Amino acid sequence: MKAKLIKLIDVKSIVTIIMTLVFCLMSVLGEISSEQFMTVFATVIAFYFGTQHQKNCEECNTNGSDKTGLQ
Repeated sequence: MKAKLIKLIDVKSIVTIIMTLVFCLMSVLGEISSEQFMTVFATVIAFYFGTQHQKNCEECNTNGSDKTGLQ
């Protein structure tokens, strides 16, 4: 549990969470349209998960295997 919390508190995660909260607030207050919100939110989430996926792939390659268990 503690290790997962430590992994969550990195710069990318903090930026993603803050941006999500800010854009949710802006959407609720009517500062941006729902279409603008979805565009920005999808971009931020795609970037976050894309970098996480890339990081996992690099770790697998470093260990000599991939997610399928093949070496």
